[in-house]
Amino acid sequence: MLEWPQSRAGESDAGELKRGGARRSGAKALLAAGLLAAASAPMVIPAFAQLKPDAPSVETPFGRAPITFADIIAKVKPSVVSISVVGGKKNAMGPGGQPFQMPDLPDDLPPQLKEFFKNFKGMPGQGGPQQQRPTQAQGSGFVISNDGYVVTNNHVIDGASKIQVSFDDQEKIDADLVGTDPRTDLALLKIKGSKTDYPHVNFAKGEPRVGDWALAVGNPFGLGGTVTAGIVSALARDIGSGPYDYMQIDAAVNRGNSGGPTFNLEGEVVGINTAIFSPSGGNVGIAFAVPARTATSVIEALKTKGTVARGWLGVKIQNMDEDAASSLGLTDAKGALVGEVLPNSPAGAAGIKRQDVIVSVNGEKIGNSRELSLKIAELDPNTSVDVKFWRNGKEDSLKVKLGTFPKSEDEVANLKPGDQDETPAGNKEIELLGLKLSSERGGASDGVAIAEVDDDSNAAQKGLKPGDVILEVNGEAVSSPTQVQDLVKKVKEQGRTAVMLYIQSGEQKVQLAVPFTKKG
Repeated sequence: MLEWPQSRAGESDAGELKRGGARRSGAKALLAAGLLAAASAPMVIPAFAQLKPDAPSVETPFGRAPITFADIIAKVKPSVVSISVVGGKKNAMGPGGQPFQMPDLPDDLPPQLKEFFKNFKGMPGQGGPQQQRPTQAQGSGFVISNDGYVVTNNHVIDGASKIQVSFDDQEKIDADLVGTDPRTDLALLKIKGSKTDYPHVNFAKGEPRVGDWALAVGNPFGLGGTVTAGIVSALARDIGSGPYDYMQIDAAVNRGNSGGPTFNLEGEVVGINTAIFSPSGGNVGIAFAVPARTATSVIEALKTKGTVARGWLGVKIQNMDEDAASSLGLTDAKGALVGEVLPNSPAGAAGIKRQDVIVSVNGEKIGNSRELSLKIAELDPNTSVDVKFWRNGKEDSLKVKLGTFPKSEDEVANLKPGDQDETPAGNKEIELLGLKLSSERGGASDGVAIAEVDDDSNAAQKGLKPGDVILEVNGEAVSSPTQVQDLVKKVKEQGRTAVMLYIQSGEQKVQLAVPFTKKG
């Protein structure tokens, strides 16, 4: 399995500014696209850097292409800024929340190591009371208006107590935070003061094509204004960071580039560099940017309201596959499977239940869980929507009044579903699934524990293991091995090729469709 080592943009050698408190799924290498602009440049109108009639170029079957990007960069680079932030950082802690203490050093330690550990013991948390020390980080951004509004990444300024921007003349200017949107990793700043002649650029209105030129201007590793060129490598990339698509480019992007723009040949911003795929932490030619079409609506909301309000259904959802569809009696593996209904959520209030499969919203078909997330996020809070779903072998529908999506991932994580109240009993072998069940639950009161899993079974291939607990079989809560066996046989007799189990594995709960073994 590919790993996504973390590589946040907006980091410098002086320190690392971490995104505060948000929980993340999957390891991802986050990109940095930083921009340094020339403050000494004369007053500029929005940059629109088409090729000059006499600019060096070459004819291609698709039109003129530049031999140099110098004219375009000269137009847009003055609007790109380096962003410096200062934030608080907690002391290093060891197990149990206590400050980590270095042990006494042996007398025969080599002099070089003695010096190293001597310095290490002076670090925060290494003996004695420590004061909170500020961290410094650098990223990139770009100006979008003559009065000094600046766009960057949320993770560049997250937790910052002081934000400054600087153009190419290196003079640092204080900036205020207008608003942030962690879900798209965007932030809007306003340069302090009444100046109204800042050089600025516009977002592109049209969509880029795969193969179009892509020019990134940024502040990699704190070096200052740096220009790299490449092409748009792919569109509509899903990098596991929410429902939104990302644009992939191969222009060199490294730490410190976060929040910087990617331009087209007309000097328009087509994307905001946000993440990189990097086994080493450096550029390997795969960078991801928030597309301009996504950024424009977010930035407008931040400018007018300081926040982005999205619709919220209040369910945890999973993709469907053929086994899941078969277990629920569906002919197509389409829709979003409801794995959890969060407490006090709009979905719960409307009557949506765990194991429902949402197949359409307001008449628009839902192909997978990501499509559902994006569709709901596009709607305003308090909007009433018609949700069609599959339950108990037939379609049904409900009207749901959407809530407001929680402001942070922590708020979502703190919404825990309620526990079941069932009691175990008995012991049976479920040959149809290759499972042996146990009545022992280690003091817990709900579900039926799995004692053994046949290594050659579909259950083993699906990841079930001893110690996992079956909470439901095809939507019905279970409290004994006999009950599990009876429900599994019932599903088999209905002509279905798989059964839907609701499993608790450790602290995680998940819907899992398990095909029947051939011997069943």
